[in-house]
Amino acid sequence: MRVRPLAFDSFGARSMCTLVETRDVKIVIDPSVALAPKRYGLPPHEMELKRKEELWNRIKRETENSDIVVVTHYHYDHHNPSEPEILKDKVLFVKHPEEKINLSQMKRALHFLSLIEGDINFADSKEFEFGNTRISFSKPVPHGNDSKLGYVLEVLIEENERFLFTSDVEGFPLEEQVEFVIESNPDVIFMDGPMTYMPHVYGKELLERSLENVSKILERTNVKTLVVDHHLLRDLKWREKVRIVFERGEELGVRVESASKFCGLEEDLLEAKRRELYQKSLR
Repeated sequence: MRVRPLAFDSFGARSMCTLVETRDVKIVIDPSVALAPKRYGLPPHEMELKRKEELWNRIKRETENSDIVVVTHYHYDHHNPSEPEILKDKVLFVKHPEEKINLSQMKRALHFLSLIEGDINFADSKEFEFGNTRISFSKPVPHGNDSKLGYVLEVLIEENERFLFTSDVEGFPLEEQVEFVIESNPDVIFMDGPMTYMPHVYGKELLERSLENVSKILERTNVKTLVVDHHLLRDLKWREKVRIVFERGEELGVRVESASKFCGLEEDLLEAKRRELYQKSLR
């Protein structure tokens, strides 16, 4: 099995798009990329716009050459209704558009799926096999601490090892988000970290609960690599905020890093640096 991040926040735009290749199939998870419409009261900088276009071109290329596409939920950094042709003739596994979903995502889901020419499968709580490759989906779990933002599916892909993709759990503040991970006992986890860049929404109590649950996952599974990215990488001080995860990982022999570091690249947190980018442009 080969796992490759295609676009993540540590690459410079909002995304968790991931490519998984096994001997049987090529899978793209959540093929989309987006930008924060406002950060520090500022619109996206031209560097962010350019990066988004670069990443989207990469995602399109890999998606067009894939066999299977997974859509874990219907936020625009995880699905893109503007170019549905890249999904033509693919096998699609998607979050159910009408069950365990909020109204906003339901409207987006029904619109998106009406555009698709492909084999659409509602994946909630199901398993699928392609040769020696098994793809398992969790029950819908809340996008964060409650269901206001809807629900997401966690994804497990198994071949010669086990890879788990959390989608937008916002750092595991809830026990029900942790259950599927521990049951799956993955070797590699790509996880959406806590929203520390929004302390007015994701405060101290939620962060502490999240860090406890991540530590629980490190202790109760055989995970060897934990990639932490997405919401968390919108905070320039993210390493400091989750220092305990790095420390516990080191104690247990678990490699903890961002998606860009997983690829051997430097982190480029363009959204978190948006104010700085504008200041440099004015010089």
